[in-house]
Order: sequence, then C-alpha cells, then structure tokens
Amino acid sequence: MQRQTMPKWQREISSFKGIKSTFILEGNINDFYPVYPEGDENALPMAFVDLNMTLFKLFNESHASCEYEFMFCDPATGIYNRFGDAYGNIEEMLKKYGKPDKDEGFSFAMDKVFRKACKLDDIERLSSTIRNALVDSDREKPVTVVMNFVSRYISSPTTLEPEENKMFLNLLFASLNAAKINEQFNTLVMIVEKFNDLPAWFFYNNPNVRTISIPDPDKAMRTVFIDKEYTEFQQSSDMMKLHDKFVDVTDGLKHRELKELRSLYHRLLLRKPETGLLDAVSIYKYGIIENMWHSIDREKITNLEELLKKRVMGQDVAISRTVNVVKRAVSGLSGLQHSSGQNKPRGVLFFAGPTGTGKTELTKALAEVLFGDENNCIRFDMSEFSEAHADQKLFGAPPGYVGYEAGGQLTNAIKEKPFSILLFDEIEKAHPSIMDKFLQILEDGRMTDGQGNTVYFSETLIIFTSNLGITRQYVDSSGRERREQLVFPNETYEEIQPKVISAIKNHFKPEVLNRIGNNVIVYDFIRPESAKAIVRGQVDKINTRIAKQNKIEVQISDDTLEYYYKLSNKSDVLEMGGRGIGNLMEEKYINPLADFIFESTCQEGDIIKIDIADEKVKFTKVDEAVKLIKGE
Repeated sequence: MQRQTMPKWQREISSFKGIKSTFILEGNINDFYPVYPEGDENALPMAFVDLNMTLFKLFNESHASCEYEFMFCDPATGIYNRFGDAYGNIEEMLKKYGKPDKDEGFSFAMDKVFRKACKLDDIERLSSTIRNALVDSDREKPVTVVMNFVSRYISSPTTLEPEENKMFLNLLFASLNAAKINEQFNTLVMIVEKFNDLPAWFFYNNPNVRTISIPDPDKAMRTVFIDKEYTEFQQSSDMMKLHDKFVDVTDGLKHRELKELRSLYHRLLLRKPETGLLDAVSIYKYGIIENMWHSIDREKITNLEELLKKRVMGQDVAISRTVNVVKRAVSGLSGLQHSSGQNKPRGVLFFAGPTGTGKTELTKALAEVLFGDENNCIRFDMSEFSEAHADQKLFGAPPGYVGYEAGGQLTNAIKEKPFSILLFDEIEKAHPSIMDKFLQILEDGRMTDGQGNTVYFSETLIIFTSNLGITRQYVDSSGRERREQLVFPNETYEEIQPKVISAIKNHFKPEVLNRIGNNVIVYDFIRPESAKAIVRGQVDKINTRIAKQNKIEVQISDDTLEYYYKLSNKSDVLEMGGRGIGNLMEEKYINPLADFIFESTCQEGDIIKIDIADEKVKFTKVDEAVKLIKGE
C-alpha cells in the first residue's frame, strides 16, 4: 500500500489552529478524508471519515497543547455536539481517535450557553449564541464551533436581509474578539461550497480569518483509498493488473464516489458475473455499460482511409493524418505520453484551411463510419458563443442566474451521448473565456457544469475547425469593414500550409496549442481534379434522389458533364470550395432540371436526357414511341 503524507489542507489547519480564530473551508466539503495515527502524519491513514470528524481529530491531536470542546450547527438541526449515528458506537470512535493517555475520551457535555440554543430557527439568535460562546473567556477549555452549509442561512451574499446582515456582524465580532483559553483562541469554522458564498466584507482584510480550499483527491490519495477499501485487488493477480488503470480512470472521483462505485460493482456482479470493475466505472460515469469505441468494427478501421476518400475528395493528406489519430483513439492509445492520458479525450484534431474544403464533411463521415450515425457528431457553431459569459451557454449558468435549471448545451449533449464526436466550427470566433474552459477538457477530460455535476469527455473525439490564415478582416480608412484574401487557389499546398499554421499560432495561447499538439491539419483548396470528382458525385447523388423519389430516370451526356467540369474550375468557384461547387450545381443543374420536370409534366417512368449545344444545356423528355422501341 502506498504511503501518503497528510494532505496540505489538513496540515494547514493543524498549523494554524489556536492561532487563527476563524477558518473558512471551501471546495470538496462533502467527501471522506483520511485520519492518521497520533503523532505520525506520514503513516498510512487509519480510516476515512467525514469533515466533522476530521476537524475534531485535527483539533484534538495528542501533541496539542490543550483539548477543544466541539459544537456543530447547520440550518436543519441547529446546534448539536454529537456526530450522530454515522460512525456506529460513537464512544468507541472517540476512544479510537482520542488521546491514548485518557480513558474517558473527550468531554461532550453541552454547556449552558449552547443548551439554550440547541434547536434554533432564528439565525440572529443562532449567531448571537455563537458570538457569546467565542468571546467568553470564562471557560475551562477552548471551544470550536463548526458551521456547516453556511451559505444556506442566507438568500444572497450580495443582498443580505437585515437579520442576515446582523448574523454576519455577530460572527465578524466573534472572529475579531475571540477569547483565548489556555493560550488558544476559541475558533469558528465556516464551511461553504465556495468563498464567494459569503459576503466579501466578512473575511476581506480580516487578519483573524484563514481561508482554505479542500481539493478533490489527487492520484496518490485515490491510490491510498483504493488500496484500503478495494480488497478485490488483493484477491488475484489478474485484478492487480488492473490496479493502475483503475486508479487512472477514476480521476476526478471523490472518495465517497469511489465507495459508491465499489457497491455498484458488487451489485453488478450479482446480476452479471462477467462484469468487470472498469465496466462499473463506465456505468457510474455515463450510465451505460456498452462502450461504443470497443464495439467499432476493426475492418472499418482497416479500410477507413478508402471509405473517407470516397466522401471527401482532394484531401488525401488530411484524411491520412486523421485516420492515424482515429486509430489511436479506437485502440485506446491516445495521450499515453501524458501523466493523465487515461482521462484525456480519445483524440483531438484541429482542421484548418479554406472554406468548403471538407472539414465539416469529414467529421460527419467519421461519425457515420465509426458509430453508424451522423447524429453522433455533435456540432457547435462557435460564432454563436463570441460574447462575454457565452461559456454559460455551453457549460451552464451558476446557481441564481437565468438559465441555471436548463444546464449547458455542451454538458447536456455529453450527458446524453458520452460516446460521440464533438465538432466546434470556427473555433477562433469563440470568446476567450471558452478557450480557458477547453484547457481543462483537453487536459483532464472532464468539466463540472453550473449545477455541480461532473461531465466526462474522456470518450469523445474533439474536432476544432478554423478558417484562420485564409482571409483577414479589417477596417479601411473610411471606416468600412473589408475582407482581404491571404491565400489563393493558384498557390501550392506547400505555400498555403505555413501561412495557416502561423495564423493559428498567433491567435491561440501556447497552452491551447500544446494540448492540441501536432494534430493541426491544414486542408488544401479544391483542385481541378477534385472539383471534377465532386461534380460527378453531386450529379450522381441528384439523379439517384430523383429516381428514388419521383421514379424518373435522368441521363446526362459526357459532353454535358464536361461543361459542368469547366464551370467548376473557375477561380471564384474554387475559392469557395465544395460549397461553391454545390451553389453552382444548384443554379446550373438542379434549378433548370426542376423547372423542366414541372413544365413538362414528367411522370413516373419518364426518362429525361440532358445534352449540351452551343454552351447551353438542353433537357428533353424521351417520348413514348422511343421508349416502346427500346422495349421499356
């Protein structure tokens, strides 16, 4: 079992108890925490207990200069001096964690000050009671008062009601005037979700206050907890092989959640004996046992490059590099060079280049090939998230703000489809605050939404797209917005690539680029040969759709196709890429064809021939006589 020193926040309390009269604790306040043998904080923990018991133990260590009496309060119970039934026989627990040289354990007699206020429904009287106790110097032992869920006593820290304001004035007075008993301050401990749950004037510039954040368990502490609680790893060598991976994939889980996860694992074993511990993690995080990455047909991956080239033309370099990343994602080898590799997203890609070159199309094609459905590609147009506080639309508004109940668009989507491809189009248009959020997602593979729920991105493939380096928007001397083209279709790919990469490096912070790594893939302009393939593909698609829906056959001559090839090779069309060709085909092919079908009253079974003469496309319907000669 791994040795682990006492967490920093516990050592900080141990160092400043009796010196500071007030502690404010925030962060991971509802977890289990380690308690250690007396006098040896470098030993392995004896047990993991809740925050009340942890504080009791920290303030009453054997080497402490004096013993503290403890009182607790919360909005539901009022003031109390017992831990409740959470620990079974409380007297045994007190002896176990008490001073070994005292048989009687610790005194828990509720004194007259607190007995009168045991069940309070008046926060002003509650705070007055606490104030009177903390400033009282006529005590045999110093007292520590632990206020749980302090923020739940008030409606808002910025707009206090009169009685709420009086409550904090009482507590501030107690903090500034706490009495010393045996050279140790009476102490107030306030527990909150975050510091700004309290009015800032209470603790700002208050020299008697020590603010301490309790972090989520790190890898070392999770390892200690798992080694102590998960006896399964000691039962077989096969289980021990999973130990390190289990520690990694539970990154972000609290000790309470690890305890729940073990119960879930044993419940699953009763229903489905072949269920593994890692399957239990998947169910705990995502609510489903089937990992879609594990069910991907390996033959599809083997032929992935050829499949994608049939759908996205002229981007062989981009497709080849994309396939390499996807292979790592499917095999679970992404990010292994990093310490937190097990929890990073399955893969990260950054598609850059001219508009209409297949960036979005390739992403949709990946979703269809990998997961059998384009709907597993979740797309966000980042131009919609360019304003301040736009991150709340993605990740959810904090409590008290409009839209809190709805949650975030991104976090909600991941809860519904944890195994998916995330596409963030035109990422350069996102507000900088969003990029700061992406840093955590790319590094840790998780994000806590506005409602406090942890959402995991470790089973997603994340793709950013950008047009940086292709054009530049500026304001001319007359104040008009202009757009300048920076790269052109007549340039080679070797000339375009460094310009685009340079623009990306100039726009994004180094820490963002470091997390993307070498996965920035620059797309080329649509070249003439690729344009020809796109035209051919679109004509086939249109004709097939007409045959299927209208039962009308469309026959197009080779000369007519050459005419459309020639139109698609114009520079203004190529600059717009596949979308430009699509717009061209809509104007020059679909619209005239649709007009002809309606004006000629074409019916099921008709044949339409398309020819070219004098640079004009001609549509004719094969008459009945011709169809009879052909035996149709």
